[in-house]
Amino acid sequence: MSENGRSDRQSPSPGGPDRAGADDRPGADARAGTGAGGGWAAAPEAPEIPEGSAAGPDAAAPEAEPAYRLSPLTLVTAPLNYLRNYLVPVLVALIAGTYSFNPWMLGGAAAAVATMLLSGLFTWYTVRYQVGAERLEIRRGLIGRSHRSIPLERIRGVDISAHLLHRALGLAVVKIEAAAGGEGSEEGKLDAVTAPEAERLRRVLLRRRAYLRGDSGVQRAEGADDAPARVAAEGEEPDTEVYFTVPASWYLYSVLSLGYLLTPFVALATLVGVLGQGLGGGAAERAGDLAVGIYERASEMAVSLLVAGAVLAALLLLLAMPLFAVVSYTVTHWRFTLRRRGDALIAERGMLTRQSVTLERRRIRGHELADNPLERTRSAVRLRAIVTGLGQAATRAMLMPIGPRSRVEEVVERALSPFRGRLARHPRAALGRRLFRAVTPFAVAAAASALLAPPWVAGVFALLALLGVPLGIDRYRSLGHGDDGRQVSVRSGSLRRVQAVVVRDAIIGWTWKQTLFQRRVGLADLELSVGAGSGGYSAIDVGFAESAGFAHVVTPEMVRPFLEGAGPVAPAVGDGAGPDAGEADGGGERSAEEQS
Repeated sequence: MSENGRSDRQSPSPGGPDRAGADDRPGADARAGTGAGGGWAAAPEAPEIPEGSAAGPDAAAPEAEPAYRLSPLTLVTAPLNYLRNYLVPVLVALIAGTYSFNPWMLGGAAAAVATMLLSGLFTWYTVRYQVGAERLEIRRGLIGRSHRSIPLERIRGVDISAHLLHRALGLAVVKIEAAAGGEGSEEGKLDAVTAPEAERLRRVLLRRRAYLRGDSGVQRAEGADDAPARVAAEGEEPDTEVYFTVPASWYLYSVLSLGYLLTPFVALATLVGVLGQGLGGGAAERAGDLAVGIYERASEMAVSLLVAGAVLAALLLLLAMPLFAVVSYTVTHWRFTLRRRGDALIAERGMLTRQSVTLERRRIRGHELADNPLERTRSAVRLRAIVTGLGQAATRAMLMPIGPRSRVEEVVERALSPFRGRLARHPRAALGRRLFRAVTPFAVAAAASALLAPPWVAGVFALLALLGVPLGIDRYRSLGHGDDGRQVSVRSGSLRRVQAVVVRDAIIGWTWKQTLFQRRVGLADLELSVGAGSGGYSAIDVGFAESAGFAHVVTPEMVRPFLEGAGPVAPAVGDGAGPDAGEADGGGERSAEEQS
């Protein structure tokens, strides 16, 4: 971003130019340079605010804070971050240079390490951040300077994460996401500040954003943001409510997820890739020669020993799959916690890397419940939020990991808004289409293989065609759509079944899609266009007339112009009986679309 006419020069402080990042408020002098304040010390203290005090609408606007540096421990973390990216080349240079005593390689490795150490000093010295009355300013660089200015009222979320090293040193990384951040990346990043300062920054930024937006419920003075002593004494903020903390028994649900079960294969592929890149082509050739030698020796052994070894390897792999699944699940979702803090939901998780994601409740437009066939045998499901303008939604929008459906629904009842309607079943013609898609490709492949390939290939495809019958039936049973007067829900899928629930006013358009085969049996795919989540959720193979009636009930003002003169519309099944079930939720900016 450009400087926008702002000066990077700070007013002199009583302690001299070396204290440009110190706090100018009362009590700051005693702490400067000893670990207090954004880069120099802990979060600056503020005067005590009585619990019932209020700022009122005429209260003075919050003042700009002084500029702070990152934590001095950045001198440790920054070089290690660089070293992590170049660890393999540096190690190769050290080993090769020592083995053959090549001074050039040793000197290059030493120069690389020295440069990484200096990068820590450079990062700490040049990066400064300042929370202003209306903007967050982040400046970095000495020769090529960068100045990022983020309007506080456009901040969408403040996430806090901490790797294992950060947690050992009491540090955290603060990521600020703002509107128009671009390609889902954070608008600002502070790596790293002290953990108390990270929490203070989140409170300050979110409260000042609410003040600038004029949100209700933000009535206390701005100084209440900066009272870590009072918060620590109370143990938790007054407006915080814990919805869920993962119990230890939930870690066993990982064996129901194919993604976690495949962890050994992913780890093995990663290890092979790292070794291949680090050791080079010569090592790969030697590994190939070794494999050939092992094969030649094994061919001289009894066939029974080879079979026994293969069976043993398969058993070890089968045992490793659930073990690795539990370990991976535990590391990822360790001490998973979902809480409400003010007008935001905060999800925290992670063992090695502790991540804290903040989601504004006003940006949450619905939720998704997802499961697979194995999870359905134990009535397990996972919960994800449908959020507007959220990058990396696959991981950041998670509200609950895999767990019992009953417990997940309890959290939805408390933290979100459950769907209280019923899902309408789709026409029987949809069952024929599900079976056709699940069986026909493998049946055709089996017939072709019977003529052109060995018999066992045709047998494999024939078995897959038979398995397609229950798969197609399950896909049909999973189809559904409904409306409860406030929210709309659609469901589809079998190997990964997803039920999406969105509020009515989040729908910005409808799209009907029909193939030639769907048109012949009177079916269509109805997509709800939503300015959140994946952008659209589909009711697959629904009756065309029924889908038009469904859309008309949900958003009558939006759909009515397209139905005038089209004749009677079939009533939608599963409509809500709420008082606003027939009211208009559409607007002049919405549009409905019908595609053939």
